[in-house]
Amino acid sequence: MLQLLIPLSILSSPAFVRAQTLVMASALAAQYTLTTSTAFPFPSATLAPTDTVNHIVSQWSLGKGHIQDGESDVAFVQNPFPNSPPISSSDPATSGNSTVLQVTYPQGSFSQGTGGTQFYNLWNTTDGSTFGSMLLSYEMAFDSNFTWVKGGKLPGLRGGLDGTGCSGGDSVPNGVECFSSRVMWRKFAEGEVYAYIPTPNGLCKDKDVICNSDFGTSFNRGGFGFLPGQWLRISMLVQMNNPPNIANGQIQLYYNDRLAISQTGLQLRSADSLSINGLYFSTFFGGSDSSWATPTNQHTYFRNIQMWGSSAVSNLTGDPVQSSGFITTPTPLISLLFLSSVYLWILSFL
Repeated sequence: MLQLLIPLSILSSPAFVRAQTLVMASALAAQYTLTTSTAFPFPSATLAPTDTVNHIVSQWSLGKGHIQDGESDVAFVQNPFPNSPPISSSDPATSGNSTVLQVTYPQGSFSQGTGGTQFYNLWNTTDGSTFGSMLLSYEMAFDSNFTWVKGGKLPGLRGGLDGTGCSGGDSVPNGVECFSSRVMWRKFAEGEVYAYIPTPNGLCKDKDVICNSDFGTSFNRGGFGFLPGQWLRISMLVQMNNPPNIANGQIQLYYNDRLAISQTGLQLRSADSLSINGLYFSTFFGGSDSSWATPTNQHTYFRNIQMWGSSAVSNLTGDPVQSSGFITTPTPLISLLFLSSVYLWILSFL
C-alpha cells in the first residue's frame, strides 16, 4: 500500500521555514525591550506523575492552583535525546535540562479530556502592571517514531483570567474576556499558529489564514515543519493591539531561532482590560472526535521554558476595526497545488 508522506526534509527546508537570520529568544526580548523575565524551575531528579503534579502546582504559579486536565499524563523523566544535535548554530554542543517534562498521549486519546495535559500559568508583575507584550520560549521533542495523525496542540500564550474560554471549540471570541495563541502540528508534520481571537477587517480572506466559526484561526499552516526524535525550539511573541479598536496586534513564531510565521494587523482584544497573563500549556491530539486519535501511546518532551514581558503594547500601524466575522476556508490553494505536484512526481516512478 502506497502511503504518501511529504518528506520532512522538504517541510524543514528554507522555503518552508522562511529562514532569515538566527535570532535567539533573549535577543528578541531585548529587541522589544521585554525587561521582565521568568524561567520555569525543573527538578534535578525524575519524578512520578503525582510528584510531578505537586512540583508544577507549587512552582509554576498555575491559575486556580491546579492542572485542568491530564494529571496522570505528565512526569519528569530523563532526557530521551541526550545526543540530539544543537538546535541552532548559536547553541553550545550540550545545552538544556537533564530532567525534562514528558507528556503522554494514551492510545486512542483525543482532546485534552482524554490525553495529554492542559494548565494555565498566571504570571504576575512585581509592580502590579499588566503585560501588553510577552515572549514565550521552550524546547520540545517528539518521539522518534511519532505518528502525526490529523494534528494536535502545543503550548502557547493566553490572556484573561478564565482558563477555559477561548479554546475547545468556542465561537470566535469578542476580545473582551480572553484570547489564546497556541502552536499546532498537522498532518505531514506541518506547523502553524492556532489562535482564538477576533477576526475583523476581512482577516479570513488572507491566503495564509484559515478561519472557522466554532474553532480557532490557523495562521500560515505549513509555514514550517516539525522533526521527530530531536530537540526543537519554539518562541512565540504576542503583542496586544492598541488602542482596542485598532487592528495592529501581532503574533510571531520562531522555529529553531528562525522567523517562520509573522502575522500582523490583528485585533487580540476589544477592551483595555484584556492583557496577556502567561503560559498556556495545552497539548493533546485533536480535534474533538476520534478521527484525531493517536493509534498508539505517544509522547512529547519539554524543557527550558522561559518568558519575557513588558507593559508596552504594539506600536505598529493598523486599520480601525470595521467588522468581525469568519470564512470557513478549505486547504489553501498553494497547499493543494504542492500536494498535487508531489502525487504526480511519485506516480511518474510507478
